Amino acid sequence: MRVVHVASEVFPFSRSGGLGDVLGALPAQQARLGAAVTVVSPWYADIAQPVREVWRGALDAPGSVPLADVRVGELVQGGVQFLFVGLGAFDRPGLYFPDDVWRFTQFARAVLPALERVGVTPDVLHAHDWQAGLVVALGRLAGLRAVFSVHNLQYQGRWNLIDGAGWTGLPDWAFTHEGLEFHGDVNLMKAGLVFASQVTTVSPTYAREITTPEYGEGLEGLLVRLTHEGRLSGILNGLDQDRWDPRTDADVTPFADVAGKAACGAALRAEFGLDAAPILGVVSRLAEQKGMDLLIGALPELTRDWNVVVLGGGDPRLEAGLREWDAHPRVAFAQGMNEPLAHRIYAGADAFAMPSRFEPCGLSQMIAMRYGTLPVVRETGGLVDTVPHEVGFRFAGATPQALTRACAEARLTFDDREEWTARAEEAMSLDFSWEGPTREYLGLYARVLSVPPRPLAGLEGL
Repeated sequence: MRVVHVASEVFPFSRSGGLGDVLGALPAQQARLGAAVTVVSPWYADIAQPVREVWRGALDAPGSVPLADVRVGELVQGGVQFLFVGLGAFDRPGLYFPDDVWRFTQFARAVLPALERVGVTPDVLHAHDWQAGLVVALGRLAGLRAVFSVHNLQYQGRWNLIDGAGWTGLPDWAFTHEGLEFHGDVNLMKAGLVFASQVTTVSPTYAREITTPEYGEGLEGLLVRLTHEGRLSGILNGLDQDRWDPRTDADVTPFADVAGKAACGAALRAEFGLDAAPILGVVSRLAEQKGMDLLIGALPELTRDWNVVVLGGGDPRLEAGLREWDAHPRVAFAQGMNEPLAHRIYAGADAFAMPSRFEPCGLSQMIAMRYGTLPVVRETGGLVDTVPHEVGFRFAGATPQALTRACAEARLTFDDREEWTARAEEAMSLDFSWEGPTREYLGLYARVLSVPPRPLAGLEGL
């Protein structure tokens, strides 16, 4: 089976968050289980690894924007073929910009003809998030079967219909309310949802949540229909357990059991000049989605019982709020993303806070548990599916008070060293490997290939 993944980022070549991590781990595991796997992503200017150019030229692709001087690069690693599509729109430092709908429509239009030029014929396309949604629609027109994965429904790739429709290269009938049209805009997330044979999300709970008005981001009606048709499911993300292994982690003092965490805790305490109170760690994008405003609101109470170490960047208002707290003797804020420091926080903290308003899956809570650091999480999305009651501390309300109460429960439990150690040992024993999810995806691909393409109600020409 030849599986072709299409995504806007893939670790270690490009990464801004969990999407890149998934694309770095899932394809490699699929290759280990016998699939022939190709990953296609943009050839960003920042990619530092040596990529070999294998094709260059103009591509004949539908749409109003010509695709001239397209480059295709290749790198094979871990049994996976990585293809990078180079376009002028991506010849700038960084990954994401305000004109991304235009940029990623160009990328999506280039993917299938680029695959043809280098001799890759997919059995199944697996596209990820809105940046690859148009690839699903174009693939359907070419007779390909596709799986579309929603990593975060909040980001949908919307643009005004007048400009955006011409960029896509799709026929006029695709821009009905049943197709890509969404409140007068083109919606590239919706393109993936409508045209895919199967739609997945990155956790079972999130798959249920997005069929409700609270989490559906205006697409809940379509997602309810997909559920009734048997085309929406949730497959929980795994964790790269080789990359996140406390026994071999070069960024910390390696340890194999809870007792071994003590050296990492002492090092983190010394690094930030913290006192003897337990450490509550946070490694996060600073956004309201992640509940970072709730964390800031809870700091007056949290700092009575905890040292709080935060690593992250994002919303300037939240960054400013944390900088104000950085002068507090029990608060340390490191702005930006720093992977070695992230490892030190996961290993050295006692507990780990994730007060997310919604969380499609989340990897940080899995990493924390792998390092024996107990998560304090809001009951939503993948946090429900990964944090057992007997290990972590869960709360329902998206308020600073609810977070404070859960952290108070954790602090009381911390004083019972026998129970805390038992919870931490259980956390370190949990299996978050990619093997189970990978087998689920391979089974889903087989089902997609076993049935003829389903006609799309309300759309002509398919």
